[in-house]
Amino acid sequence: MRALLSVSDKSGIVEFAQELVKLGVKIISTGGTHKKLAGSGVDVIGISDVTGFPECLDGRVKTLHPAVHGGILAMRDKPEHMKQLEDLKIETIDIVAINLYPFKETILKPDVTLADAIENIDIGGPTMLRSAAKNHRDVVVICDPADYETVIAEMKENGSVSQNTKYRLALKVFQHTAAYDAMISDYLRKQIGEELPGNLTLTFEKVQELRYGENPHQKASYYREIQPEAGSLVNAKQLHGKELSFNNINDTNGALAALKEFTDPTVVAVKHANPCGVGTADDIFTAYKRAYDCDPTSIFGGIVAANRPIDKATAAEINKIFIEIVIAPDFTQEALDILEQKKNIRLLKLADIEKKAPAGQIDIKKVSGGLLVQNTDDLLFDEAELKVVTDKAPTDAEMQDLKLAMKVVKHIKSNGIVLAKDQATIGIGPGQVNRIWAVENSIRQANTSTEGAVLASDAFFPFDDCVTAAAAAGITAIIQPGGSMRDQESIDKANELGIAMVFCGVRHFKH
Repeated sequence: MRALLSVSDKSGIVEFAQELVKLGVKIISTGGTHKKLAGSGVDVIGISDVTGFPECLDGRVKTLHPAVHGGILAMRDKPEHMKQLEDLKIETIDIVAINLYPFKETILKPDVTLADAIENIDIGGPTMLRSAAKNHRDVVVICDPADYETVIAEMKENGSVSQNTKYRLALKVFQHTAAYDAMISDYLRKQIGEELPGNLTLTFEKVQELRYGENPHQKASYYREIQPEAGSLVNAKQLHGKELSFNNINDTNGALAALKEFTDPTVVAVKHANPCGVGTADDIFTAYKRAYDCDPTSIFGGIVAANRPIDKATAAEINKIFIEIVIAPDFTQEALDILEQKKNIRLLKLADIEKKAPAGQIDIKKVSGGLLVQNTDDLLFDEAELKVVTDKAPTDAEMQDLKLAMKVVKHIKSNGIVLAKDQATIGIGPGQVNRIWAVENSIRQANTSTEGAVLASDAFFPFDDCVTAAAAAGITAIIQPGGSMRDQESIDKANELGIAMVFCGVRHFKH
């Protein structure tokens, strides 16, 4: 029996080889692995002694040879295969342990060049792994050092590795090589800015098993990108509290997306993936109070995201109610001392919380039998394209509130309406099946007087009934994309009722 060992990650390889030798297995190896094994006293055969051909081209070519792949791919129960091996003087290779050039580790280096990345694309390794995995009935294939122990244990106990284990190891190999190739193609695609390729293959690494998904009967796991952008939730460090759930992660991600619209001290409160309160101010304590005051009922059991460190005063205010998660760039020690009094609250530190993902990122929605893929909605509006369409123009204060409201309505489910006043939301109407209901719901849910408030809509008004309802509630200014066949009716109604209306020209459906 022979084993071919050629690994980039050399952890455990000497011990594995030593155990194989004790079991009567001959060891073949290449390059650095050969050097390490030989230096550790393992009797090892060089790959050139097997192929009869020297390693060449700086090691780029060493295992791509019939003496290697014939020995791996020959079906042991097929007489003609074994006869050909005999005629060609090729011996079987029964165990293949390979892990690949460190492409991932290379591209994660801050100063990596395209040439460095390409040089770390493995060719022979994936080829041998796939050959061995294809012939897993006869060959044990290992791509993860964690599996050395299982293989040795079964060989010691049974004299061979079970077919079930061989199958699982082969499956692991195909998952591994698929992820490796997807990582390479994704990296190369990003180098030229290709956004929506003809074939889209993505790879993610599991972060953790979750207790369940959206509901207890659904299985779930949390995965991360190979190169998550700065400011991504997956980069957050949990300082305190229970393990995050599926819904915790989803809701917190929504809170982060809304928070990144703001640069001044801001707090976003989210419940069931919808903002339920947003406040901005000169300090984070006041911002939290404004977010809380929008909807003291819904914030209970919700998510709080802040773009400034949480201080003692803000922590004390947060601790007055039950909050599932607080995520912020940092927490003072005094704030931690207060918040950690509640054992179940999750505290997440995301140092670069304000960082936005670069343009051209993709958003993916799974549909039955396929995917919907689009660029992320990374545009709010073009300031130069804002157009006052009514006789009355908004005041400077109203315009600031209109901009805040539009930043928030972009992140609630459509049809969506947001009311704002004094740099805080005061009423949010998300996820309605028609726009007038969204308007009425935002007014009904307002926790303070809507007199003098402004209104933002994620899409155009199909009828002037929304303007009428807004005026009846004392709303003085509206921002919406425009673009309806009935735009003029809404403009006329706004002029009639003394409301300022601004068209921003950008729709923000969120389904």
